[in-house]
Amino acid sequence: MDKKFGTVLNCMDGRTQISVTKWIKENYNVDYVDLITEPGIDKVLSNDCLSENERLRKSVLISVNDHKSNVVAVVGHYDCAANPVCYEKHLEDIAASVSQVKSWDLPVTVIGLWVDEFWNVHVVD
Repeated sequence: MDKKFGTVLNCMDGRTQISVTKWIKENYNVDYVDLITEPGIDKVLSNDCLSENERLRKSVLISVNDHKSNVVAVVGHYDCAANPVCYEKHLEDIAASVSQVKSWDLPVTVIGLWVDEFWNVHVVD
């Protein structure tokens, strides 16, 4: 039986990795989660830097094309050292990042996630 993959564009902050991986596995019925990390990734993707977004897109394509990932999540989190902004700005950055990933026109579900100060995961609409 083939194993299912999901993809997470997450901050490099190790405090977020376990809760996000667990959440994706439980909510999207996947066996493995490909982690693509970058400091303050919600800021990176939302800033529209063509070279950085292209580099991240190439990593996502490996997950989608080779591992057949069917979901891509973009994560922002509380107390981010690389994107030290207020909660509302994080939500804006996550929403813009989701739009950026959706513009890549991949055959996947794209979602935004927020990790709060208790390391709980929340969907960002």
